[in-house]
Formats: sequence, C-alpha cells, structure tokens
Amino acid sequence: MQRKGGRRGETGGPDAGAVEQVLDELYGTPPSAFVARREERAAAARTAGRKEDARRIHAARRPTLAAWAANLLTRSRPEEARRFLELGQALREAHRTLDAAGLKELSAQRRRIVAALSRQAAQLAGEAGHRLPQAAQREVESTLRAVLADPDAADRWAGGRLEVSLTPPSVFPSGSAPAQPARDGPEPAPRPESSRASPQSRAKDELAERRRRRREELARAEREAERAARRLREARAERADAEESLRAADDELARVQEAVTDAEERLRAAHEDRGRAEHDRREAGERDRAAGRALAEAEREARASTRRVDHPGGRGGS
Repeated sequence: MQRKGGRRGETGGPDAGAVEQVLDELYGTPPSAFVARREERAAAARTAGRKEDARRIHAARRPTLAAWAANLLTRSRPEEARRFLELGQALREAHRTLDAAGLKELSAQRRRIVAALSRQAAQLAGEAGHRLPQAAQREVESTLRAVLADPDAADRWAGGRLEVSLTPPSVFPSGSAPAQPARDGPEPAPRPESSRASPQSRAKDELAERRRRRREELARAEREAERAARRLREARAERADAEESLRAADDELARVQEAVTDAEERLRAAHEDRGRAEHDRREAGERDRAAGRALAEAEREARASTRRVDHPGGRGGS
C-alpha cells in the first residue's frame, strides 16, 4: 500500500528516495536494534558527504514496542490495512450522516476488526522475536481506534512510522451537527406570558444546564488527560531513545578504549623489541670489532710466520 503519512521528497535532492528507504527500514526494525542501525545508516550518509540526509536519519526517534507493532500491521498486512482505513472513513461518514443502521453495523465490525488486528500485531511481533505484553497490545488497540476516529491518525498510521501509540478521541467525531428537520406548517406563535415555564420547569432546565456544563468540563478534562498521556508516552519514548543512544555510545567508547589499550600494549612491546634489537646490535658490533682485531692479529702472525719460512734464521745454514 502507498504510504500516506511518509515524508518522501521533502529534501528534493537526488538522494531523497534513498533517505525515505532508510527511514522505512528503520521503522521496520525492532526497537532493540533501532538505535544501532540508525547510527550506522547516519554514519554511512555522513561518510558519503550527505550531511542533510545524515541529520534526518539521526533525528528519527526509536518507536515504542506498541508503535512498532502497529507499524508492522500496515507494513506486513497492506491489504487488511487498506480495508481498515476504508472502514474508518465509512464510520466517520456514518457519524456525519447519522445513519443509525449503518453506524450500528459498522461499530460492530469495528470492534471485531480492532480485536483481530491487535491479535495479528501480537502475532507479527512474536514472529519477529518480540513478545507483545498485554499493556502494549492495549496500546495497539488504542492506536487502531484512533485510526478509525481521526483522519490525521489514519494518515500517520498509514505512513508506517509511528513513534508512539495514538489515543482515540473520547467521543467519536461527527463532521457536522445534525440538520434540523424542515417544518411544513407555519412557525408556532409565541407562548403567552401566562404560559411561561413554571418554577419546577425552570429548576429542571437549570439542572439540565448544570449537567451539560459538567459533561463539557468532563470532556475537556478527558481531552487534557489524553494530551498529557500522549506527551508522557512521547517523553518516555524520547528518554528510552536517549538511554539507548547513551548505551550505544558507551559500548563504542569501551570498544575504542579497548582498541587504544591494545595499541598501547603493542607499542610497549614494540619498544621492548626495539630495545632488545638495539642491545643485540651493540653486542654484535662489539663482537664484530673483536673479531676484526683478532683477524688483524692473526694476519700479522701469519705474515710473520711466512717471513720466517721464507728466510730461515742463521747464516750457518746457507
């Protein structure tokens, strides 16, 4: 299926498609391996001289386990995801038109499909080697309900790059207020002064108004709570990503420090080998000089012996 929520082509450069492919790859990667792969891809982009691409890749945030599982659905089950998005559009349209029969049928279908897709998400996560806890599965269900109720949430999920789970609105949105039924007859005449509401009616009206205000306040409080919960999830995801980056940096630092230690040990060993070689060379030089002196002495003795042989001593011998 085509990614609706993706960010293809924003950079406009010749490598924009490559960056999008990298981002798609990252958000298909299990969260435990996300940071290491992100840093690897960002480093490769920097090495290739693509600084802006490296910045975009490095800015990608690690998804929570539930968000990753929700991404798996749209990536691994594109046809089912397409039908689910169409169901959400039909549900929102049913609420706008107040089609009670269609709304009832679609709502039942919504509950069945949300439950089925959340089970598929758990299955896909398990096949990828990550068991999906019940809390994370509930977050997947929350995301799917948000997709049905909110077209913006639907676009984000369709992009396959969710970083945190989504929260559905407390009330399923209706696109417009219901139209007032047309009146065939004339407008009713104003009620006479004597027929104004009785004190009991006014008390009921005031009670209804207070209840309405309380419902509105409750709805506002629920929306604030939803926003706070979303900010909390995003902050937790950001913290987890930062901690993972720190662990990766610590691992890299430890690896580099180990390499430095090995290099220092090799350097010390090389210095020791050089010292031994220089000592051996001095000893060899001394032996060479001693051998030279011995050779010169032997040559003198040989020449002297030769002269004695050639000129034997004593005249009487002639």
